[in-house]
Amino acid sequence: MRKGNIIGNLINAAIFILLEIAALSMLNNNSQLQRMWFSKGAQAFMGAVWGGTQSIKDYFSLRKANDALALENFELRTRLARLESEVGDSMRDSIPESANMAGSFRFIPANIMKISNNTQHNYLIIGKGSRDSVTVGSGVITGKGAIGVIDAVSENYAYARSFRNFGMSISARIGKSGSVGPMEWDGRSRNKAILKEIPHHVEFHEGDTVYTSGYSSIFPPDIPLGIIGEAKIVNGATYEIGVTLFEDFGALRYVTVVDNTGREEMNTIEEEQK
Repeated sequence: MRKGNIIGNLINAAIFILLEIAALSMLNNNSQLQRMWFSKGAQAFMGAVWGGTQSIKDYFSLRKANDALALENFELRTRLARLESEVGDSMRDSIPESANMAGSFRFIPANIMKISNNTQHNYLIIGKGSRDSVTVGSGVITGKGAIGVIDAVSENYAYARSFRNFGMSISARIGKSGSVGPMEWDGRSRNKAILKEIPHHVEFHEGDTVYTSGYSSIFPPDIPLGIIGEAKIVNGATYEIGVTLFEDFGALRYVTVVDNTGREEMNTIEEEQK
């Protein structure tokens, strides 16, 4: 395209824009009715812009509120653990055994930096590491489940094997005082697990809650895990019970690392007796 044509097109475009501005000005000044239409159009445009901007502000405000709630939840959990650990020996006899266990755990809040949910060997990477006192073998939990176990730690990050990992199990209990057995991911569903090795004479009902048992050096007791569903008897001796998990692994953003301060001593005395 020649230079003369380009300049001509620019002049034509400029004239067109000036004529449009003049036409709008004439409409705005010509009559009361036209001024009203013009004003309504401008107000509608500004309202749409303001509404979009406000929606964006509301979204980030909600995210900030969620961050604050997660931190508050961690602080409450930490205070509870500290209070239980400070209870004198003379008072501990009146406190349930499961509550006493919580005093030996330290709680470290963390954000999830990366998570895998679509394989048979899922994992997550959290934004806390050795500089935050995260150690290999610590558990990873939320208020709605046991999420995984720390397998590797760097200075600022930690790698955890997810519960949604083939072969990983958690010691779980039916109710707060029922029978205990290993619970495993079913290997297929997003939120299903199987509770195994429950004696066939044990009574339970669909809808009963399953909790961590506390018979582990990794997870504290009484963390709610899920709801009992259908069950079947295996080899005529024990039940395999379907469990619908509370936690949605696809929506995880925040977790808490739990470090059992007595784990090393427990493991040492166990090894000495083998």
